[in-house]
Amino acid sequence: MGSQTTGFWIRMAGLAGLAILAACGGDEPEAPVTVPQPVGGGAASEAAPVESPTLAAIKRRGRLNCGVNQGLVGFAYTDNRGQWRGFDVDFCRAMAAAIFGDPNAVRFVPLTAQNRFQALESGRIDVLWRNTSWTMERDTSGEMSFAGVNYYDGQGFLVRRSLNLNSASELTGARVCVQAGSTSALNADDYFRSRKIEYRPVVLATEEAARQSYGREDCDAFTADVSALAAARTTLADPQQHVILPDVISKEPLGPATRRGDEQWTAAVRWTLNALILAEELGVTQANVDDQVETARDPQVRRLLGVEGEFGVRLGLPRNWAARAIKGAGNYGEIFERNLGSQSPLDLARGLNAQWNARPGGLIYGLPVR
Repeated sequence: MGSQTTGFWIRMAGLAGLAILAACGGDEPEAPVTVPQPVGGGAASEAAPVESPTLAAIKRRGRLNCGVNQGLVGFAYTDNRGQWRGFDVDFCRAMAAAIFGDPNAVRFVPLTAQNRFQALESGRIDVLWRNTSWTMERDTSGEMSFAGVNYYDGQGFLVRRSLNLNSASELTGARVCVQAGSTSALNADDYFRSRKIEYRPVVLATEEAARQSYGREDCDAFTADVSALAAARTTLADPQQHVILPDVISKEPLGPATRRGDEQWTAAVRWTLNALILAEELGVTQANVDDQVETARDPQVRRLLGVEGEFGVRLGLPRNWAARAIKGAGNYGEIFERNLGSQSPLDLARGLNAQWNARPGGLIYGLPVR
C-alpha cells in the first residue's frame, strides 16, 4: 500500500477514535480533545482537507472551551453578576459566534500562569486566550502554536508615588513582587542583573497574590505587563498614590495559542482574529455589519463578510464566519475601547495597538482575505 493511501487510513482511524471517545463520555467531565500526529512521507492530497479534529469536537460538544485569566481587570474577569467580561473574553465570544452564530456558546476556563499550558496540551481547553507572550521557547516547544498577536505589551514597574522614583534603575535593594511561572520574573532578573543592581524578588504564585502583596506593602514595587499594572492600580485603595514608571523593559506580544498538530484549527483562530482587525480598518462594526452584508460594494468588505468567495469554508466554518464574529463581539477597535480604552476604567491609549494606518500608526495590521 502506498504512503499516501496509508496516511489517509491513519488519519481516518484517528478521527474514528475521536468519535468513539466523544460518544462514550458525558458532558462533565469532558473527554480531552486529542490531535492525531502528522504522518510523513506521502504526497499532498488534492482532496478536500479532513476537518480539524479540534473543530469537530467543538461542534459535537456544542460549545467552545476557552482558557482565560482567573481575574485580570480589562482582560478577563467576572462582574458583579458573575458574567465574564474583558478583552480576551470578547475574542473567545467572537470565536464562538464564528463557529455557532452564538457568542454565548463558550465555556470560560480560568487558568493560572502555571497550569495554562498543561490545560491546552491535555485538551481541557480548545484555545488559550490568556495574556500569554509569544516567545521563541514557547513557539519551538513542539506543544503549541501561536495564532497571532492581539495585544502588544511590555513589562514595567508599579511603585508608590511617595517613593519619588523616576526610573526602575533607582530600585537598588528594593523588594519587587512578581508572579511565578511568567516571563516577568525572568525579565526582571535580566534587567537588574545586566545593570548590576541588587534587588530582592518576592515571587508569588499568582498575579492576584503579587498584586495583594504589593497592596499590603510587602514589597516596594510590582512588576508585570504594563496593561496588568494599569489594571492592578484600579484595584488599590487610592490609585492616585501609585505610578507606573516610564521604563518598559521587554517586548510582550500577547496572543492566542492552540495545540500543535491541528493547523486547520490554528488557522481558524488566526483568521478570526485577523477578520476583527480588518473589520476595524474597513469600517465594519457590530452595528452596521448586517447592512454591510446587504449593501457593501467594496470587494474587500464583500470577501470579508462572505458575500464573495468561499474563505470560511476553507477553515471548516460557514461562509459568513467573519460577519458572525463581528456581530457577536464587534471589531478590534470596539473590543479594545470597551475593555481597555476610553470606555473602560483602564483608559489605555491605543499606542502600539493602533491600526497601522492610523495617525500616529501602530502595529495592528489585518492580513488580507483573498
